[in-house]
Amino acid sequence: MRRTITALATLLVVTSLFAGVATAQETRSGDTVVIEEGETVDGDLTAFAGTVVVQGTVDGDLEAFGGDVLVEGEVTGDVEAFAGNVRVTGDVAGGVEAAAGNVVIAEGASVGSLSAAGGNVAVEGRVTGDVDAAAGSVTLGPAAVVEGDLTYGGELNRHPDSEVGGTITEESPGAPTPIGEVPTPPAWLGQLYWNVVNLVLGVILLAVLPRFSDGVATTARTEPVKSAGVGLLALVGIPIALVLVAITVVGIPLSIAGGFVFALLLWVASVYGRFAVGTWLLSLVDAENRWAALVVGLLAVLVVGLVPFLGGLVELLVFLLGLGALSLALYGRYGDRRSRSSRSNGTTATR
Repeated sequence: MRRTITALATLLVVTSLFAGVATAQETRSGDTVVIEEGETVDGDLTAFAGTVVVQGTVDGDLEAFGGDVLVEGEVTGDVEAFAGNVRVTGDVAGGVEAAAGNVVIAEGASVGSLSAAGGNVAVEGRVTGDVDAAAGSVTLGPAAVVEGDLTYGGELNRHPDSEVGGTITEESPGAPTPIGEVPTPPAWLGQLYWNVVNLVLGVILLAVLPRFSDGVATTARTEPVKSAGVGLLALVGIPIALVLVAITVVGIPLSIAGGFVFALLLWVASVYGRFAVGTWLLSLVDAENRWAALVVGLLAVLVVGLVPFLGGLVELLVFLLGLGALSLALYGRYGDRRSRSSRSNGTTATR
């Protein structure tokens, strides 16, 4: 009964945490997020991806964070984009606020207004409102139409056939151009997203490696000082070892590969640290459930992490605990294999 109550309470907390986001807007993430041609997203859309492409319709606002953001279809609201490249070839009924290396309103495209900061800003289509641009170069192509005012900072390259209905004002280099509010995700959204990703990784680890995961949590709970110490040594020592390996030409590829493996190890360790905390918390009420422990640990560290200074210290300790316990478990697994291999070789030699 106690385990059932614990599981239900955990489920209730997680459900309440996600409910507000689900009803407020749609969020998509991945390597590539594509709104296909003919597809309509009803309401606001937030997208995190390497490439965000809108070929269909977003019936609301679009917030996009990625390497490339391409609006080829229609957005009925505003577009806020933070990316390497932002390109609009379709229609945006509202304003476009973009911070990017390159911002392009292509020929044939139409946007309500444009506030942009980037290396290069090019307007080749129609802007029915004002344009505020701060960039190394601001370009108005031959088909560009700006029905409102143009305020720019940087070098202006204007084609004689381009049209500007309002005034043209150059901002002095010392005064920042009013480009609007740079689109940044809310802090709670970033924390929620990262914890969901950690939850997914934790579920995979517990499902694929249940006994190993339990062993890591047990080591962290029964030997916390040793685990944290080993975690600190691993955090400092492994990067030094990778640098030493990279000194030789042959070692450079190995060092790069080792860096990726080390980054993955750190991520897994952070999840295992939270899992160990959740296991410890459930043990205080004599409950055992690895799935509930994972969720409880994630939520506990998330809540404590909101406390200034103390939260950061606790997160560091939990991370070191997970890294050390994981390192000890991996070393133990390696030692067991060597021992079995030695016994097997000894038996073969005897025969």
